[in-house]
Amino acid sequence: MSTKLINLLNIKYPIIQGGMAWVSEGRLAAAVSEAGGAGIIAAGGRDAKWVGEQIRIAKSITDKPFGVNIQLMANNKEEIIDVICEEKVAFVTLGAGNPVPFFEKFTQAGIKKIPVVPNVKLAKRVQDKGADAIVVEGMEAGGHIGVLTTMALMTQVIPLIDIPVIVAGGFADGRGLAAALTMGASGIQMGTRFLLAEECSVHQNFKEKLIAAADTDSVVTGLSIGHAVRGVKNKFTDYFLSLERQHTPEEELVRLATGTNRLAAVDGDVENGMVQAGQSLLPLTKVEPASKIIEGIMAEAKEVLKKAPGLL
Repeated sequence: MSTKLINLLNIKYPIIQGGMAWVSEGRLAAAVSEAGGAGIIAAGGRDAKWVGEQIRIAKSITDKPFGVNIQLMANNKEEIIDVICEEKVAFVTLGAGNPVPFFEKFTQAGIKKIPVVPNVKLAKRVQDKGADAIVVEGMEAGGHIGVLTTMALMTQVIPLIDIPVIVAGGFADGRGLAAALTMGASGIQMGTRFLLAEECSVHQNFKEKLIAAADTDSVVTGLSIGHAVRGVKNKFTDYFLSLERQHTPEEELVRLATGTNRLAAVDGDVENGMVQAGQSLLPLTKVEPASKIIEGIMAEAKEVLKKAPGLL
């Protein structure tokens, strides 16, 4: 298999692991990269020292390319960027802010720049400013989401962009990968599916919550205040949504939500914390090594693509 993304990052398969705050650490990133994809360490909520430590952990496990996800709204982003440039990881994904001012520094360090963008206008802008690839993420994704679906983004963004387009949001199996490639994407980004990787440090309660989830258990909180976050239905989401219906002030809702991601992912309180996950929940049936996840997805994708000509 060969795509623009595979050639850009020198990886075997067109699969990038999502940068999930409090979850995507060096061990998981290395496992995904060793398996032929591209792992990502999530810098969100972390300090520069931690980021450097996780990069070195990943380097001790694999010599394959991996990256770091940077939240540009973070107050310590400059320190984190300095560490990333010193360590010279293969690529960065950048979201929650304007990535363009940082492009030159990454270019000088030999690091590929992959912004996360929500629409055609911004996709064109970062392409013109020198992005090496982009990620477009549909509202089917877990965590903070935009307003367009993955299908709508693929339909509208891919034909207008020349650099590799990575699509995210709702991907969990080989059929999804095959569909994205057929639409013209260069690869996919998956987060939720890798929560069930053996190498993922997320709390066991979190993994069990995902395995037990029904297809209709995905809900979005914060939509009324412009801070939409997708996760699995639980006591916290029921309460939060009830407050939204009562038009509770934004500052109170923000205060209530603060720290709930960590509460679920790290502490394992999957009833009072926010279990951030995407809409494609039924494929999440068991915990297995990242290599098995990727092997299964690639085998299924290849079978689907082999059969595709028969539809004509």
